[in-house]
Amino acid sequence: MPPFTQTDTTLYRKDVASGGRSLTAAEREKLLQPYLPAPQSDSTAMDSRWSATGPQKKYRGHRRRVRPLLKAKLHFLVFFLIQLVFGIYIRLRQIYNATFDRLLAIRHYHHRSPELIQRDVQNLERIPEHLSVILKFKSKEDGGLEALMDEVAELCAWSAAAEIPLLSVYEKSGILKSYIPSLKELVEQKLASYFGPPPTTPVLRVFAPNHPSMAPSPSPSPQIAVQTGNGHTHPSTATKRQPLDLLLLSAADGRDTLVDLTRTLAEMSQAQKLSPKHITSKLIDTEISATTSILGLRATGGHSTRPLDRLSDKGPDLAEPDLVIVFGPYVKLDGYPPWQVRLSEIFCVGDSGGDVSGSGSTRVEYQAFLRGLWKYAGAEMKFGR
Repeated sequence: MPPFTQTDTTLYRKDVASGGRSLTAAEREKLLQPYLPAPQSDSTAMDSRWSATGPQKKYRGHRRRVRPLLKAKLHFLVFFLIQLVFGIYIRLRQIYNATFDRLLAIRHYHHRSPELIQRDVQNLERIPEHLSVILKFKSKEDGGLEALMDEVAELCAWSAAAEIPLLSVYEKSGILKSYIPSLKELVEQKLASYFGPPPTTPVLRVFAPNHPSMAPSPSPSPQIAVQTGNGHTHPSTATKRQPLDLLLLSAADGRDTLVDLTRTLAEMSQAQKLSPKHITSKLIDTEISATTSILGLRATGGHSTRPLDRLSDKGPDLAEPDLVIVFGPYVKLDGYPPWQVRLSEIFCVGDSGGDVSGSGSTRVEYQAFLRGLWKYAGAEMKFGR
């Protein structure tokens, strides 16, 4: 654009001073025409517009694509580092627990001897009168039902040797209740392998809610020979071992039992057979204990035994287990009846329940059973009012 000339400037200012009366519109347009930019074609305008804005838009689009990619890579790196650290920690913990477990198994192995088991627990301050264990059904690769029943039999033998009168076994599916006769026979065989022939084995009774209980098999009293002064021997009745009661529990004994009890109480209240003010926590606790404990199942199980008499003398609170051993890597009650573990000491076997490779299988071993008893003996129990 050329610079303004002195003549054009003077004419323009004179026209402005006169209010636009000195020049006509055509004259003003002719005056400004040399100083206006040349008109551009459509293609030239688009090229200039693209050259002005194209690189900036391209740069911004590139920046929008790079930032999410960098964020995703950073998040993946942080996630990988967290997984790596925790993976190393878990593996080291599993190796440590498995090594400690193996050393404990070498030092304290029962060798199917009740005397060795009694020696391991004789210095404990207290022994649970009601021991409960939580087991999982095995897959076919791990033995299935046979492995589960064998674990129950081993636990019965260890409990009898440790003089624990009541053992309850919780398995979520309740498959053990369908094989009570076979389970009782297997447990009796296991007890015989620990304690000797049937006259010296503890009396076994099997209970299960909503199932017929198995009374102990009749067996003669054990006889021992007593030598008199003249050299003759006379049979004498030996002291009987403490009987063992086995209670089988499942998930149906938890929520379903509570639902049935609630329905029954509601129907009785609607039929005016029971006043709502009489439905108290004590009544509910009594009714639940009557259906899921030895105290309530005693009437259907045959004649009474000494442990049951002792439990009944102390009241229904002992229907709750003193110690619950969870054979698994972490604490998971898995539907266990909640009202039975209000005051129970819970012990989890932990990572030592599986192998070092981290498989999910859970083994029931004597050293884990023994560690649970040690934990219970050293636990500090404080009961509030």
